[in-house]
Amino acid sequence: MSRRKKEKDDKEFNETWLLPYSDLMTLLLALFIVLFASSAVDAQKFQSMSKVFSEIFTGGTGIVDYKSIEQKNGEELADETKEKLEKAKEQTKVSVDEQTTLSATQERVNQYILEKGLSGQLKTSLTSEGLLVTINDSVLFDSGSAEVREEDIAIAKEISDLLVTDPPHNVIISGHTDNVPIQNSNFSSNWELSVMRAVNFMKIILENDQLDPRMFSAKGFGEFQPIASNDTEEGKAKNRRVEVLILPNGKTEQN
Repeated sequence: MSRRKKEKDDKEFNETWLLPYSDLMTLLLALFIVLFASSAVDAQKFQSMSKVFSEIFTGGTGIVDYKSIEQKNGEELADETKEKLEKAKEQTKVSVDEQTTLSATQERVNQYILEKGLSGQLKTSLTSEGLLVTINDSVLFDSGSAEVREEDIAIAKEISDLLVTDPPHNVIISGHTDNVPIQNSNFSSNWELSVMRAVNFMKIILENDQLDPRMFSAKGFGEFQPIASNDTEEGKAKNRRVEVLILPNGKTEQN
């Protein structure tokens, strides 16, 4: 009697694993469905996953009709992939073309700097923003003045010729000062001085009929974007500058 009861208890115990196993599989199924629903539909991956679920839970009968989904989205996914590839190729081509154009412009400016003996007063650099041409203020302006000197107007006009590119680019001209407060009757702050220097320089640049005024803008930063220490006269001289930023096409403002 005791042996028969033990065998019955063992049989009941051996079958109890089915309930938690079933619950576990149900939870796993729900988890995978949620994960799949939150991701982009990939027809090939969806088909493989669906087949696995079918074999586990239904003995081969699909839990969903993956073939209909593949037929419905296959062409759309292919077209979308092709479109993305074409777009990526075009963006790469544009990027390379822009780099070539800006590099060519930099070479022209550098050649001009060498010919005019302005290596200590003008310099160029290719930055993440575009091609930056930095002009020391002493090249164009008297101390405390925002008017381009008569003898330097020719330099400004030659620089304008260097800004003619094909295709045209957006250009930002910005004025900068050192941290010495301005003390004259024309300007009450370095802000005003820097802005007017940028504007007056831009006016001469735009006398060039080959440049489109709609692609130019002027900014003034006063003493608040120094590139050197204002503790020395050499550093102050570097901070007193006008910058010409030639932007890559597709970019319209400085970040």
